Amino acid sequence: MKIIIIVGSLRKESYNRKVAHFIKERYKDKLEMEILLLNDLPVFNEDIEENPPNPVKEFKEKIKQSEGVLFSTPEYNHSIPGGLKNALDWCSRGDRVLSKKPTFIVGSSSGDIGTARCQSDLRKVLDCPGVAALNLPGNHVLIGNIQDKFDQNGKFNDDTTIKRLDKVLDNYIDWVKKIK
Repeated sequence: MKIIIIVGSLRKESYNRKVAHFIKERYKDKLEMEILLLNDLPVFNEDIEENPPNPVKEFKEKIKQSEGVLFSTPEYNHSIPGGLKNALDWCSRGDRVLSKKPTFIVGSSSGDIGTARCQSDLRKVLDCPGVAALNLPGNHVLIGNIQDKFDQNGKFNDDTTIKRLDKVLDNYIDWVKKIK
C-alpha cells in the first residue's frame, strides 16, 4: 500500500519532518511511504489554477497515485500552518486529488496539548466539499512536548507515543482495506 506523508512544516529541522521520517522507517515493512514537502509549492492563485506550475502538478500527481495520505503537522497560532493550508487549497481545485482519499493526522508541538486545535481545523478542511477526503475517525495522535522525545542522537524514543502510533497505523491499514 502506497502512502504519502505530507509534512506541514517548511523548517529543515522540523520535529514533524523527523516524526515523518521515523514513521516511514518504522513501518517500511507494512507500507510504502513517500514524504512530500511543501517548500516548492507557490501560493494558490486562481489565475494559474488551470495550468499550475510543475511543482503543483507533481505534488498532486503523487497524491493521486497513492492509496492514502498521512499528515505530520505542527500547530501555528492555534491552527493549520500556512504552507499546509496552501497545499490543501491547491488540492481542492481542478483535479481534486484528495477526494475520497483515506487520511490520518499526526501532529507534534512543543506545547502540552500537541496539535489538538490544528487537527480540529485540519479535519474541517479535509471534510469540506472541495477537498472531500476521508479522515480516520477516533484515532488522534497528539504529540506534546516533542522537544523532549528524542535522545541525544536525535532518535525519536517516546515509548508511549510509539505504541500509540503502532496502534493507529494498524487501525489505518485495516480501515483503508475496508473502504476500498
